[in-house]
Amino acid sequence: MTSPLTTPTSDGRWTPRLWGTLLVLCAAMFLDALDVSMVGVALPSIGADLGLSTSTLQWIVSGYILGYGGLLLLGGRAADLLGRRQVFLVALGVFAVASLLGGLVDSGPLLIASRFIKGLSAAFTAPAGLSIITTTFPEGPLRNKALAIYTTCAATGFSMGLVLSGLLTEASWRLTMLLPAPIALIALVAGLKLLPRSAREKNHNGYDIPGAVLGTASMLLLVFTVVQAPEAGWASARTLLSFLAVAALLTAFVLVERRSPGPLVRLGVLRSGNQIRAQLGALAFFGSYVGFQFLTTLYMQSLLGWSALHTALAFLPAGALVALSSTKVGSIVDRFGTQRLIAVGFGFMVVGYALFLQIDLDPVYTATILPSMLLIGAACALVFPSLNIQATNGVDDHEQGMVSGLLNTSVQVGGAIFLAVVTAVVTAGAPEQATPQAVLDSYRPGFVVVACVAVAGLLITLPGLRGTRRPQRPQPSVVVAKSTVQEAEQDRVPVRD
Repeated sequence: MTSPLTTPTSDGRWTPRLWGTLLVLCAAMFLDALDVSMVGVALPSIGADLGLSTSTLQWIVSGYILGYGGLLLLGGRAADLLGRRQVFLVALGVFAVASLLGGLVDSGPLLIASRFIKGLSAAFTAPAGLSIITTTFPEGPLRNKALAIYTTCAATGFSMGLVLSGLLTEASWRLTMLLPAPIALIALVAGLKLLPRSAREKNHNGYDIPGAVLGTASMLLLVFTVVQAPEAGWASARTLLSFLAVAALLTAFVLVERRSPGPLVRLGVLRSGNQIRAQLGALAFFGSYVGFQFLTTLYMQSLLGWSALHTALAFLPAGALVALSSTKVGSIVDRFGTQRLIAVGFGFMVVGYALFLQIDLDPVYTATILPSMLLIGAACALVFPSLNIQATNGVDDHEQGMVSGLLNTSVQVGGAIFLAVVTAVVTAGAPEQATPQAVLDSYRPGFVVVACVAVAGLLITLPGLRGTRRPQRPQPSVVVAKSTVQEAEQDRVPVRD
């Protein structure tokens, strides 16, 4: 089913309505990344103003991750069952309200609660937005281009968040909390007019309530356990019992999903090698980058004495490279396929992290830090869009939300797990006499862990290169979200990687 508002012009260009739809979805992705990066720089000011301890400040970040990572599976399936447009717009409205409340509260618990609600709403907007794209654009060059632009907005938002937080925090940390509210409101109003309507899935064999409860509980407990493990101790009884409980919940979840007539996650989708490599690649990709950014920020501010703004500007070349390449990555995927680009991107990442191990207490930015930032930026430009394309290709429209939720869960859980591991490694090696050189030496094992995670991502990708064929280029067309599975099957254009 097509519409004159959403089909390209005779020369293959997108219509203004189509661009507007994509920009609304990009705005939500931009806000998710912006919100994560902005709050980190503002934490010291928040702690001083509200009188919060370091452990309480951690939960301003962890509360968002907990809501986001814990509810993604439910958010993805809800988009399929309840309608992608409806779920996206309601969640975006909640995000705007929570942003406003976060900038006005005067207590730590209320601020943490607002951050949890924002993470919860992002857990619904992220998979709903991605599945709207994958059901609006058919597989092939058009979807690849749309996903390249969409995923680039995450890196751009993250980079801009670092810079904006440095500027806004100078005036008030509350501005960093309030900034997303008007952007979300504008996107919401635009979305009401532009987003294609999608019918609820009718033949879904009922709602998988037990699966939803078990899946959400297991993800919430997993993220909570990983976030708390460095403080409680990885070998403590509390941490070990929590991991045991996670394993029990996940086992029960798998058993329920295998028997459910309408599962929250259809386990058969994970029989695809491409799908498994995409999910594991997302774990390694985001996990390594989050660990790298955490350690590099400590290195620049604590050891080199750089300001928050100076540190943000040091990361900027990586984000700028991603932003500048956004319109080109789709055509590169069309030519070489996702597997090759993911492998090359992880190769860039490994080299970038290895080069960064040369840092000292008096670095020359252009010779020591900049090459790593450019390599990591190139890796992000290649890997993140390719992972999204690979995960959603070959998936029926009525399961796009589910797969989008799985991919975003892999991203968030990977970030939480490997950040906790890196933190534990650095903490274990903390020197008794905290001289600058001793502190720097304690950071190096953490950077080695980051590089090893990237190597693991590369090794996961390599088996997919065997038998890879150049993708075929389908005829340019754009379809609106389908209301039935039958229509989706008629309009599907398979793409090989």
